[in-house]
Amino acid sequence: MAAATRVAQGALMGAANIVPGVSGGTIALMFGIYERLIGAIRDGARALARFARGDVRGGIDRLRSVEWDLLLPLAAGALITVVVLAGFLESGLEDHPEAMAGLFLGLVAASIVVSWRLPDWDGPRLALMAAVGVALFAALGWQTGPVADPSPLALFGAGAVAICAMILPGLSGSFLLLMFGMYEAILTVIDDRMIGDAIVFGVGALLGLALFASLLTRLLELHRDTMLAVLIGLMVGSLRVLWPWPNGVGVIGDTADASTPGTGLEWPPAGDLPVPLLLAVTAFAVVLAVERLARSRP
Repeated sequence: MAAATRVAQGALMGAANIVPGVSGGTIALMFGIYERLIGAIRDGARALARFARGDVRGGIDRLRSVEWDLLLPLAAGALITVVVLAGFLESGLEDHPEAMAGLFLGLVAASIVVSWRLPDWDGPRLALMAAVGVALFAALGWQTGPVADPSPLALFGAGAVAICAMILPGLSGSFLLLMFGMYEAILTVIDDRMIGDAIVFGVGALLGLALFASLLTRLLELHRDTMLAVLIGLMVGSLRVLWPWPNGVGVIGDTADASTPGTGLEWPPAGDLPVPLLLAVTAFAVVLAVERLARSRP
């Protein structure tokens, strides 16, 4: 396939990963390249592991087995899209936080519906999903707002955790950043070209991918339904953060008032409801349409 086509596919995956609730893995499934992408990531991770152990020759041999003609164009397209979209999303979060929260709410709600079809549900898995969702919902009630000035360690950890979502259809890295209050900070790093912070985040992402890609894939192979139940529980619990009116949009928009002990759930004035609701419904429909395209692909 032409490199330009791969770049375009990577651009769509990058756009999906930067918007909470939409997974680049789902887009890869839609294009029929998910298994090849995971295989290439595994080979790259194994090469890094060989280098870390001092096995230079083994690392080079592993690098030769990586499907670079797939990875490099996809990475280039994703990087271009992330840089272009970061400024628009950051401005939207600052100027229209309720509308953006409504948009993200619809995206994540649709991802829950899509992901619900993946596991083979039974009583224990339903109970685990509910427990995880309730625990996260309660814990997010004490989150006072986004991280305004993250430390290098926080940036490193955010990169390591968020990148793992790239290999999981239905769960985006942006969703994890949003849940941990790091989403707007990372958008600022990208949009303002904060090279030092971007390098720290990127190193965390690279090491996180190398360390966790094989582990997460292995867990999904051995305990697929249980792991998916946990992930769905996380998405359900996160809806508390995405509700457009938690104490003035505490986690999504501006940093919450320090006097506020946690993230409340306020009901908006009637006049403020239509736009976020319309965006939520539209986003919900778009994700379901993308997922239907993925399932209809032979």
